[in-house]
Amino acid sequence: MEKLRLNPKWVSSLGLLAVVFVLLFSIGASSEKTPVRKFLRSTNHRELMNKSLRVQLLTKTKQREVTMDNGIVQVTLSSPDGFVTGIKYNGIDNVLETKNAEDNRGYWDVVWYEPGKGGDINIDKLTCTDFRVITSDEDQLEISFTRKWNISHRGSTAPLNVDKRFILRRGSSGFYYYAILEREEGWPDVDMDQTRIVFKLQKEMFNFMAITDGRQRIMPRPEDRESGQPLAYPEAVLLTDPINKELRGEVDDKYQYSLENKDYKVHGWITTDDTPVGFWMISPSDEYRSGGPKKQDLTSHVGPTVLNMFTSTHYGGKEINTEFRNGEAWKKVLGPSFVYLNSASSKNETLTLWKNAKTQMHREVQQWPYNFINSEDFPKKDQRGSVFGQLKVNDRFISERWMEADSAYVGLAAPGDVGSFQIETKGYQFWTKTTKKGYFVIKNVRAGNYSLYAWVPGFIGNYQYQYNITVTPGSKINLKVIAYEPPRNGPTLWEIGIPDRSAAEFFIPDPYPTLMNQLYNDHPDKFRQYGLWERYADLYRNRDLKYTIGVSDYTRDWFFAHVTRNIGNKTYEGTTWQITFELESWKRGNYKLQLALASATQAEIQVRFNNADRADRALFSTGLIGRDNAIARHGIHGLYKLYTIDVPSSHLQRGNNTLYLTQSRSIGPFQGVMYDYIRLEGPTGN
Repeated sequence: MEKLRLNPKWVSSLGLLAVVFVLLFSIGASSEKTPVRKFLRSTNHRELMNKSLRVQLLTKTKQREVTMDNGIVQVTLSSPDGFVTGIKYNGIDNVLETKNAEDNRGYWDVVWYEPGKGGDINIDKLTCTDFRVITSDEDQLEISFTRKWNISHRGSTAPLNVDKRFILRRGSSGFYYYAILEREEGWPDVDMDQTRIVFKLQKEMFNFMAITDGRQRIMPRPEDRESGQPLAYPEAVLLTDPINKELRGEVDDKYQYSLENKDYKVHGWITTDDTPVGFWMISPSDEYRSGGPKKQDLTSHVGPTVLNMFTSTHYGGKEINTEFRNGEAWKKVLGPSFVYLNSASSKNETLTLWKNAKTQMHREVQQWPYNFINSEDFPKKDQRGSVFGQLKVNDRFISERWMEADSAYVGLAAPGDVGSFQIETKGYQFWTKTTKKGYFVIKNVRAGNYSLYAWVPGFIGNYQYQYNITVTPGSKINLKVIAYEPPRNGPTLWEIGIPDRSAAEFFIPDPYPTLMNQLYNDHPDKFRQYGLWERYADLYRNRDLKYTIGVSDYTRDWFFAHVTRNIGNKTYEGTTWQITFELESWKRGNYKLQLALASATQAEIQVRFNNADRADRALFSTGLIGRDNAIARHGIHGLYKLYTIDVPSSHLQRGNNTLYLTQSRSIGPFQGVMYDYIRLEGPTGN
């Protein structure tokens, strides 16, 4: 190597630290283990932010790539495909997995198929054909990758026009992205099961995952899953010989790390070296997601993989599939969301990166809707409207006066039937929670026609405002006082559970000691342990569950899921649960059974009173219902269903009575329901 000659005057002006830096750099900065790389990696997040430079676009035509650079992060994308192939940050040349192909590092994809074409499922990574610059100045760069669909592409790509956008701003420690998907009128029928964006990180570096304050852990490696023992379905693997021996005997399953839309704001990974770096997915809004605030979906999982799920059939099945028929036209903006990177100067500060990511998430939420998005399809704040009012509850059997709807969920979604927001996937949804007094304000609503939906914890059923609501730019719509009258026939004779659309309050058994995820030991989300459905056959080996009103306690005596019983040799049988109760008085007329389900998977619930003979016709049957798979996927709830069942007084008697609930379908272990709440009401006027 040629000697580096230093001018004494230059040394004096720069100072000793600069000289040391130049000497280190001259030794060679390409190796991760070189002194300069360690120096660069020791720079903390605040110092990086202070090094902000003007934003610039670097183009390498021969390599077919473009790079956005603001001095803090460099984001490289293939052109014109639009795949994120590299993210350089804090001395790390690429936080994405360089061993993966360029289209398998940072990419959008859509799972789709044409109905009636044999059921072949296709994955379209939305590869684009054209690149253009939308905005470019010293403060912001927005670039676009597009493709236009035509009939010659039928069968090879999803029938969608695609516009993938990426934005880098001055001083920003990360980048924004969004996509505009469009169908033109007359295009072929299509089903789209899933739309998402995926980032796959360096597996040798990112080992610590954080989803919430209470759900953080060192994660297995992909090799650990490959060497492990597959369990009842492909996503679940028992780790038998992991690289980190402390993980031996644990179960890894990506569905154990799901979140509800209302909580789907920030999640990601942290490196476990001496100078930790964090990679975070931040979603400031859930207006572009489907299924309402309680819809669950995947977040991060072994890979290390970071997801942003926009639509999927997870925890809903085909009921929440996105279907287009009869040449339906459609356009939707998915995002924008923010990929955020941060760093700390020492390993002792690793967990501060999660705290900092949450702080950044709150900043992004406060800025929503962003004013720097350069697309006419994304309305600014002054192009949106708001809806506000007060929600009350009218249940005369609880109170003669209307009650304030405390902590109720109130939202706007596409017009439809009562509760249809759960399965609506094509439009935008806007949700909020009421105050203790029931007041609500739904802000930043896109112009359009909506129904207003709501439900109130502690009360069964769904509310829907009687008129559609048209939001225009700048409108402020005051609904004043609106009242929800929940389903009710007569006084409560007895009840089981809490009407909150979840089975979490019921008895959750301990997991098998050999099939545990240590994260959920002594955890409020104990229901996320693997294999809990099999514990029913252990606890009720020779008989089914029996529950006595006034004696039993649902937190101890009501199993969280009404499932089949494993009788050996991969054979299962239906099960019948009994609820024994006493009627001190009996009156002619119709009683009502309110049966609220938190989840259903290929199940059928048959209802009988004082008749245990399954050969006899049931008083009521749900028929075959549900494909949300929440039992297997540790979800504790899927799609909410409510059945109001007439019970003629001839089926009851004064004194002792027994209600039989039979789950009659029994092909496999995951068939069953999770109850939300059960109530028997007396006849009106009783």
